[in-house]
Amino acid sequence: MCLFCTQLLDSVGIPNFRISGRRTRSHIKQPAQPTMSPEEPLTLISATPSPFARMNRIALKMKGIPFVLQNEIPWESKTQTPKHNPLEKLPILLFPESDPRSPVYESAHIQTYIVEKYAGKGPRLLPGDLDGDLLAKQIVILCVGCMDAMVLLRWEGRREPEQQSKMWMDRQSRKVEGAMRAFNEYVLAAEKKGREFVVGKELTIADIAVVCTVGFIEFGQMRQGWRGEWQELSRYFDRVDGMRAFAETRPVMFNLTEKVV
Repeated sequence: MCLFCTQLLDSVGIPNFRISGRRTRSHIKQPAQPTMSPEEPLTLISATPSPFARMNRIALKMKGIPFVLQNEIPWESKTQTPKHNPLEKLPILLFPESDPRSPVYESAHIQTYIVEKYAGKGPRLLPGDLDGDLLAKQIVILCVGCMDAMVLLRWEGRREPEQQSKMWMDRQSRKVEGAMRAFNEYVLAAEKKGREFVVGKELTIADIAVVCTVGFIEFGQMRQGWRGEWQELSRYFDRVDGMRAFAETRPVMFNLTEKVV
């Protein structure tokens, strides 16, 4: 600093200090940095056997996003589901009270929300190129459609025999059959390209969705003999389903106490 500037500062009473031949004001106390509070967990409302919510649980776990699992039976009178989703369906992703975001619902959309909103946290769970990302999301939609068909089959089977529609059940069965065939084709195509996963080189939401769907078929024993018919899919399923996040989220049956159909 020039002599004139120094004299000017001294004349108005502004102190200066010399460190290593230079004047500085580094002695001024800096404001304390705010303490970062721990990340508040999200809440995922689910049903224990739900393959839909299992997809979201796996994605949250793999990305390291803290969350609390709140299990409900959405068909029972005491359910909180209608408060958060006008369609009265699970799963639903809720945010802490301090977070103004609205509830996120529909499993496929929740999955997209997780991988897009938290893209920088944990594994990407998407291939990373536009075409690959779109294909992965399409496979998720295929899986959700198959899950829907299986749920409809189960509910139709709970009706009185004289009220059941064979044509309706056959239609849902064809959806499940078509989806399983498509899953096997995706696995075969990946194997021919030397890939372990159905889209891209790493596990994505497509793999999560396929394994959750096939896992629900296993859980509900809805397709006896499928392993012999789709052997590539069977091997792929066992390999991916053995991963930690999958092993920790296996479906568990609930006790339905109220009559639904």
